[in-house]
Amino acid sequence: MKLQQLRYIVEIANNKLNVSATAEKLFTSQPGISKQVRLLEDELGVQVFNRSGKHLTHITPAGEEIIRYASEILAKTDAINTIAKEQNKPNEGRLKIATTHTQARYVLPEIIKQFSSKYPKVRMQIHQGNPIQISDLAAKGDVDFAIATESMHLFDDLVMLPCYRWNRSIIVKNDHPLARLANISIEDVAKFPLVTYVFGFTGRSMLDKAFDKAELTPNVVLTATDADVIKTYVREGLGIGVVASMSVDPIYDKDLTVIDASHLFESSYTKIGFRRSSFLREYMFDFIERFAPHLTKDIVTKAMLLKNNEEIERFLEGVELPKR
Repeated sequence: MKLQQLRYIVEIANNKLNVSATAEKLFTSQPGISKQVRLLEDELGVQVFNRSGKHLTHITPAGEEIIRYASEILAKTDAINTIAKEQNKPNEGRLKIATTHTQARYVLPEIIKQFSSKYPKVRMQIHQGNPIQISDLAAKGDVDFAIATESMHLFDDLVMLPCYRWNRSIIVKNDHPLARLANISIEDVAKFPLVTYVFGFTGRSMLDKAFDKAELTPNVVLTATDADVIKTYVREGLGIGVVASMSVDPIYDKDLTVIDASHLFESSYTKIGFRRSSFLREYMFDFIERFAPHLTKDIVTKAMLLKNNEEIERFLEGVELPKR
């Protein structure tokens, strides 16, 4: 049994049984992967994958267990290599982050600028996607950190740490009727066409929850994953926008009227997640603390020793989260 063989079966599973895509990702040949998988199955005496001709059709029950343990073994192997790098080159390496447009555009730039100034030899990569894609990348080990608001709870194999809380603003054209109201209600908002985030993005669930509680149905005419897109269509007169307050720029958005909506919607919480099997390097601890100052190395280390995210929530209960 070879680590290379274990990596092949894990990546085949991650690529939905597409051996060609797996070969491309691992920079090797499709026949080579197929041969090594067969050799592994012969050695184990069980099939990891069922086949129809030359095509893989599904993972066998035994294969599910084998792949699960193979993933853990590979994660431990990666951790061993990371420990060695930490000893030999503590300020060199890479940091891969998966996040949403809002985080990448409005929250991370200054943090990454400061971080890169201190660690010029750390190569950074940012992957954008929806929250499920982001969390999945972290769970598979394709990125070091996932930063998102929604859907992180779906991944139990991630350590999830709350970073900050935030709320929303309503944006309208300056001549819009809502721009003249001193205090707006959810009923006022429901009267107009709405442009906001796609479900599953940037706290959208809290918006829907507020309308459900008021027994109202919002007239959502357009959804987007990007606050800048939402602003564009508000400017075009398509409707009023509901965006994360952090995404409003007082300079670039001065042509819009911004109305605080924190009294209408519950706060949302942005979290950072990483694999439980991860070995965090010193610069990774530093990045987490820059992003969320209350998450010191000591706090993060203690949280990593807890069994699940419910215990982490109890551990951090009472900690006042910063607001953006």
